[in-house]
Amino acid sequence: MWKKLIETPRDWKLTLARLALGIVIFPHGAQKLLGWFGGSGFGGTMGFLTETLGIPAALGLLVIFFEFFGSLALIVGALARPMAAAIGGIMVTAALIVHWPNGFFMNWSGSQGGEGFEFHILAAALALVVTVGGAGALSLDRLLARPASEPAEVVGAVWQERERAAA
Repeated sequence: MWKKLIETPRDWKLTLARLALGIVIFPHGAQKLLGWFGGSGFGGTMGFLTETLGIPAALGLLVIFFEFFGSLALIVGALARPMAAAIGGIMVTAALIVHWPNGFFMNWSGSQGGEGFEFHILAAALALVVTVGGAGALSLDRLLARPASEPAEVVGAVWQERERAAA
């Protein structure tokens, strides 16, 4: 069961999707947890989620956790499927609960009451790709799920070159 969760092909398209999702979501998680990039930090975010939106505190905590730590896990390719699924769920929920009333487009001109949901569609789509496909090449998931007889990917190229030189 555990191995099925982390098995992933050596697919660079999946790597690109995973990295793009992790890198884009990380600043949002850092805003929520640490107050970086102009965010309100843990207290402000929990207040907004629980008091303004009426989300239970446990779910608010999970949102902050998955956006911050889940994005870091995606960047290194650790538990990519469940992390991407969680982030995808957060994006769909945010689009429906918070951003839907603002329409489709981001608030580029500053004329809307808030941001639209176009970003959330893209993030949810990337999350779906990673959830279904896996972490791809150069991921901790791939490293941990590989057969013991297969050399690590990073070392693999050196190993193959050494074998060719010895032959």
